[in-house]
Amino acid sequence: MAETQLVTELEPTRSIWPQNPVLWALLGGSVALVLLHAVGALPAWLVRVPEWAVPPMAVWLDAVFNFIKDDLGLIHLTRALTAGLEVILDATANLFYGKRRWPNIGPIPWTAIAASAAVLGYYLGGWRFALLAGGTFVWTALIGQWDIAMQTMSVLVVAAPFAFVIGLTLGILAWKFHGFERMIKPILSVLQTLPFFTYLLPAVIFFKVGPTAGAVATIIYAIPPMVLMTTLGLKKVSPEVVEAGKMSGCTRWQMLSRVYVPSARTEILVGLNQVIMLCLAMVVLTAFIGMPGLGAKLLAMMGSFKLGRSFEIGVTIVLLAIMLDRLSKAWVVKQPEHFERGTPWWKRHIYLLAGVGGFVLFLLLSQVIEVFAEIGRRQHFSQGKEIDNIIKNFLALEAVRGVTDWLRWFLNVKILIPFRDALLWVPTPAFVLVIVAFAYGVGGRKPGIYAAVFFTIVAFSGWWDRSVITLYTVISAVILATLLGIPLGIAAARSEKWSKRVLLACDTAQTFPSFIYLIPAIMLFGVNDVAVVFSILIFAMVPLCRYTVEGLRSVPPEMTESADMSGATRRQKMRSVQLPIALPTMAVGFNQAIIFAFFMVIIAAFIGTQDLGQELQRTLAGTEMGKNFVLGMNVSLMALTFDLAISSWAEKRKKSLGLG
Repeated sequence: MAETQLVTELEPTRSIWPQNPVLWALLGGSVALVLLHAVGALPAWLVRVPEWAVPPMAVWLDAVFNFIKDDLGLIHLTRALTAGLEVILDATANLFYGKRRWPNIGPIPWTAIAASAAVLGYYLGGWRFALLAGGTFVWTALIGQWDIAMQTMSVLVVAAPFAFVIGLTLGILAWKFHGFERMIKPILSVLQTLPFFTYLLPAVIFFKVGPTAGAVATIIYAIPPMVLMTTLGLKKVSPEVVEAGKMSGCTRWQMLSRVYVPSARTEILVGLNQVIMLCLAMVVLTAFIGMPGLGAKLLAMMGSFKLGRSFEIGVTIVLLAIMLDRLSKAWVVKQPEHFERGTPWWKRHIYLLAGVGGFVLFLLLSQVIEVFAEIGRRQHFSQGKEIDNIIKNFLALEAVRGVTDWLRWFLNVKILIPFRDALLWVPTPAFVLVIVAFAYGVGGRKPGIYAAVFFTIVAFSGWWDRSVITLYTVISAVILATLLGIPLGIAAARSEKWSKRVLLACDTAQTFPSFIYLIPAIMLFGVNDVAVVFSILIFAMVPLCRYTVEGLRSVPPEMTESADMSGATRRQKMRSVQLPIALPTMAVGFNQAIIFAFFMVIIAAFIGTQDLGQELQRTLAGTEMGKNFVLGMNVSLMALTFDLAISSWAEKRKKSLGLG
């Protein structure tokens, strides 16, 4: 009886779908259109939007962009800003890798940077973090990648502070003015779902090819999470703290700088962590617009199938990402230190002095010991060629080749190609009705309306078939990732030890730049649809597995104890108690998996696809900003459709379970 009552309380309302006439009308209309198309009775204008009905949105947008750029003279302003930004980037480039520009005092020896990073790591997290921070730079130097890594870092140290300051300012304005928040929220949602290629072309046109355009694209890409986290943190400041500030006679500026911002410190630093990680991800991807550094080298190595060297560069990017992620997260949780009055200055700043001391020591040593200043080509320990041979020998094994060849054949011939062709065969209005039915059935009326509007725009964009191929790739990868990631998460959640291990693996995998996932895909499957889906699958599995573990581990113990007392088996407890409560959290993971998949499908255009990503990549060779924006908006609108529907369902489910 107890188990039956528990199941009744937790079971979602299953009668929503069968008893909803709107839902059945949408699905019925879609089926009718498909049947008419199958017997050849559907008019051609209902199969696909005819060319004459497609508005020339790209042409209109080009006219708008050209008007803003030339007639209003925006390009003159951006080129003036470019000159100022170039000065800053030249200075950091000179300091990090010796570009012969002002201030002409670089490059900083690798040993001095490694020593300073080790001290910073020790200050934030002890010896482990010191080894991580210092060891990352030592690895980078010893493996022969110091110059290209510093080319990336020279832009990162400029882009991240700019993105932080701009995001913090906009976040404060959004918190202060409700109208501004309502205006900027949809813009931020679109920016977070736009493919990165859409950021690159405007940056190139307005800010020239190279590091300057890369820095601008990176800054814009990294701003949204900073705005959202700042607004969230300021809204969460407790009324008691605010009242105390007012009673002490603080001015408006003092209230902001000494009450609100310090109280929102955790959220703001979490935003900074996301800014740093997004900046690193984007600064690697800006290789497509002539940005030198790790991304450009990785792109070149992968293009020539030098997988061993690609692997080494990938490891360097991963180490930098993990180091920056761990250090910035440690900064979030580290509380400010307080000293008794009269404590000597050197004791209060012991870590700063140690960092400066280590920096100066190795700076001096590098003047007399050449290897402390720079690792030459003959001195580094790169094993790129050897790794290439190992990979080729491994892939040449009959067992490996047999498995990968069979998988490639089976997935391509039996699953992926038939699925793609079936989706392309479906008439456009029937396809749109199914998507609207999904959004309406899952999220409710508002997501259903948004889905109808968004996919209608996609249908009339002139890029419907490319959009369907993009969606087919995303759906295929997310389904496969779900079949693998959720069972893995469920299995890991049964043990505290395995939960920690899997969450650590997910944290680590989430710091990987997206290019990394292309390497095993190309290694195993070559260049085809299976490789594209496989690379997206790995990327999308991370949030699915992570949120499954977190959702199941967060189930209140009293609920599982009640199930145990009722005599429920492990399977019954999982099916009737744990999964229903964990579903809202798991839905967040599913939502993120879809967003990640839309992001990764654009990256996978490098492998060679026939979707929107391939067309977006081609726009970088010209100045078709209108076409670039239309393609990017198609990706964004499709991603937003699923995001709104699943987020709405998760919120409703939380409220029905009393989880807030």
